[in-house]
Amino acid sequence: MDSISVLTLRLAEAIGLYMIVIGLGALLAPSRWKAAMDDLDRSPGLVLVLGFTTVVAGTALVLVHHQLSDLLAAIVTVIGHVALLEGALLLVLPGPLLKLGRATLPFTRVWAIVAIILGLFLFLAGLTGRATVIA
Repeated sequence: MDSISVLTLRLAEAIGLYMIVIGLGALLAPSRWKAAMDDLDRSPGLVLVLGFTTVVAGTALVLVHHQLSDLLAAIVTVIGHVALLEGALLLVLPGPLLKLGRATLPFTRVWAIVAIILGLFLFLAGLTGRATVIA
């Protein structure tokens, strides 16, 4: 996949690799996700740490990559904005987000497969893509 930026390609690889790994973990041990949600319900401090790290990751991604010049760049940019928003919600209003997370637990394997497929797409798009001027 062609992109206008080498940065887009490298970020797509990194995000894709993360999604593959997190998806494989969820696919192989879905009970860990329930345990993690239980931990978040019991520990406001853990929610704050998770929110903070997610805001930092999302902010860093948005600061270095805000491009909508091609499909891959737009996907990477949207992922950064979603991470920033998710982290902010965890810090400001965690209840609804945690409730949504708990509601998705019965579908952990489905989400894991979706994450692996999207991760493979992003990783391969970044790995095999070329940074060129798009006409």
